[in-house]
Amino acid sequence: MEYTPFTPPNRTLMGPGPSDVHPRVLEAMARPTIGHLDPAFVGLMDEIKALLQYAFQTENRLTMPVSGPGTAGMETGVVNLLEPGDTAIVCHNGVFGRRITAMAERAGAEVVVVEDPWGRAVDPEKVEAALKQHPEAKMLAFVHAETSTGVLSDAETLAALAHEYDCLTLVDTVTSFGGVPLHVDAWGLDVVYTGTQKCLSCVPGLSPITFGERAVEVVQQRTTPVQSWFLDTGLVMAYWGDGAQRSYHHTAPINALYALHEALLMLRKEGLEHAWARHRRLHEALKVGLEVLGLQFIVPEAERTPQLNAVSVPGGVNEGKVRHRLLREHDLEIGAGLGDLAGRIWRIGLMGYAARRENVLKCVDALGTVLADEGLAVDAQGALDAVQSALATPAEA
Repeated sequence: MEYTPFTPPNRTLMGPGPSDVHPRVLEAMARPTIGHLDPAFVGLMDEIKALLQYAFQTENRLTMPVSGPGTAGMETGVVNLLEPGDTAIVCHNGVFGRRITAMAERAGAEVVVVEDPWGRAVDPEKVEAALKQHPEAKMLAFVHAETSTGVLSDAETLAALAHEYDCLTLVDTVTSFGGVPLHVDAWGLDVVYTGTQKCLSCVPGLSPITFGERAVEVVQQRTTPVQSWFLDTGLVMAYWGDGAQRSYHHTAPINALYALHEALLMLRKEGLEHAWARHRRLHEALKVGLEVLGLQFIVPEAERTPQLNAVSVPGGVNEGKVRHRLLREHDLEIGAGLGDLAGRIWRIGLMGYAARRENVLKCVDALGTVLADEGLAVDAQGALDAVQSALATPAEA
């Protein structure tokens, strides 16, 4: 067999991630590779740290990108905070809370689960009850925007509860970061991690993370080594710390960090508030179109995150066939359900560079066309007209 260079198809990515990567980010990745201890690269690392502090809205000194996807950020938080025998309270309202539990158990912790239905926000009353019942709990972990359902939980309220009971918070913001308000310092969040492949318009493979002073103190007072050598923040910070002298830890993904720097520059130029408003505005336009098509959201409106829209598959429709036709005939990717919702929902992303008016129009037009062709009685033109009308409405100041 003769192999040739791979040329990927030109897709529009409107699933749960990765999202469309901005052309400026792709161009940045193609710049010449330099050494990971080159003084020029050390300067870039300092800029990335400062830009991440802006994006997280924090002054935490321990703020850096982990060399790995969002799951690596999750595991970094878990294994640095927890030691064998610790108690962790973990909120389950989708796939990724369960993943935190699996990591915490592997770290030797006793896990107390706070369970909420998929498609509903974490219930603060249940969390407070668990904190009361387990005063020994060291960590409360929850997902801010659950990627498997598109539900947004109240991170500020949950963090306040945790601190009331002298408990640290570990917060997953992989889907929320850059798309909805997130204030690490103002909300008192202790350890927060995210990913680059969603609302940042960047390539997959990095996981920015930030540790507050309370969390740093807990890590420094550990009596056992961190379970993972690679994810031990004490070792990694010798590389990501301040100053020109950096200790070798691993060969950083240099070109991916060029990409992250470029994505953060664009976010800084747009401004966080404007980025949050853009995601909200385009979500409202998409929502109108989906509802005219007869698709129902699984998350109550007050608990939805605008960048991940989960809708029920209509009865009698082959959900996999629709997705495959969208990909094959329209070069449009949307996501399937995970776990308990597999085969029952579609997940439509509006993240970062994918959150553009032309993408909203394309999605509603293509989905309406395919559903009608599959025999569902839908008003495809009416849905498209409704989106265009919503997009023509001036945004609020």
